[in-house]
Amino acid sequence: MGEERGLAVVTGASSGIGAVYAERLAARGHSLLLVARRPDRLASTKDRLSSNYRVAVAILVADLEQPSDVSDLEARVAADDVTFVVNNAGAGGLGRSRDITADQLERIIQLNITALTRLSHAALMGFRKREAGVLVNIGSMMAHAAAASAAAYSGSKAFALNFTQSLQMEYAGSAIRIQLVMPGPIRTEFFSSQGVSESTFPLESYLSPEQLVDAALAGLDAGEPVTIPSMLDEQVWIALEAARTEFVKATMSGKVAIRYRS
Repeated sequence: MGEERGLAVVTGASSGIGAVYAERLAARGHSLLLVARRPDRLASTKDRLSSNYRVAVAILVADLEQPSDVSDLEARVAADDVTFVVNNAGAGGLGRSRDITADQLERIIQLNITALTRLSHAALMGFRKREAGVLVNIGSMMAHAAAASAAAYSGSKAFALNFTQSLQMEYAGSAIRIQLVMPGPIRTEFFSSQGVSESTFPLESYLSPEQLVDAALAGLDAGEPVTIPSMLDEQVWIALEAARTEFVKATMSGKVAIRYRS
């Protein structure tokens, strides 16, 4: 990949996808700033990685549902020594609208949209100064899958998709790398933490966090802007993007469709 080694910031780093990213980036020689809400898990992760890989590991206990914690992290992410940022922290908030409060919905938006947006902005501010850097945003195949019990989650991932792809267009041709990773079902604490069974999806559809992260890093090394590790035929994505382009063109007729004329 050839990116400059330096400080990698990983959010949601105490378990699952974030913990695997931390390990893989340590193995690549990055010093680390690990961000999560659970201090005990962060501390054990720090001890293990600093011992196994002989890299400097710092931890920051932060709840990115809290604007003040996001603001504190923004300042750190924008610093000159940061070369790699993984926006992994996120929440599912699964449940029908009648069973979930407006405050719960707002917390999902704060974490999945606002924190991701502000930390991406902060990372790019620092990357522009050094004219290099890697930003990885973790999206989801749910960006394309509206669901009765995941309105805020699927909506937030649709935001992550369009936001990240728009940034990729903005920074095309620069040395700043921006990657969107779109997992399908992953065996993490995502479902159990919300009291939802993994049987929501066929059991054979799951990847492990290790499989996901290793594939995502392979995609990054290959220069992919969008990496979808469990999609076996990349032509499916190419066709979807082509259809999206045709859809946008089709809305530019400047006329009202006959079916809407009285």
